[in-house]
Amino acid sequence: MVEPKNPPRKAPQAVRRKWQRVRSFALELPGAVEEFPWGESVAKVNRKVFVFLGVEDGSWPLGITVKLTDEDAHAHALTCPGAEPAGYGLGKAGWVLVPLEEQGAPNAELLCDWVEESYRTVATKKWIAELDARV
Repeated sequence: MVEPKNPPRKAPQAVRRKWQRVRSFALELPGAVEEFPWGESVAKVNRKVFVFLGVEDGSWPLGITVKLTDEDAHAHALTCPGAEPAGYGLGKAGWVLVPLEEQGAPNAELLCDWVEESYRTVATKKWIAELDARV
């Protein structure tokens, strides 16, 4: 077996832990499921994506993409190092790609807040009521 000349680079351990914490948070939300369209991890509720989690295999820098409809949250996310409106026209609908490996990247708590906001944009009232009852 021939080894690849340039094997994928793994993200630093702290970044992988942050990504895993955000992924776990997303999948603990009521009705959330993980699927792997296009070879990347996404969390869905009601068959609708609420967070793109990307891949953890080192083939692409770790990051998340969330839909932020709150103007302040959206503007704040875009100030993060390397953040940008999501591609494929999703940015026009409020989706923001937030890299996790950049110096000064948001902490897991803030990322989870954004994941929850994104979740609330697609979850049914039933799922949102269940989430609110947890608090």
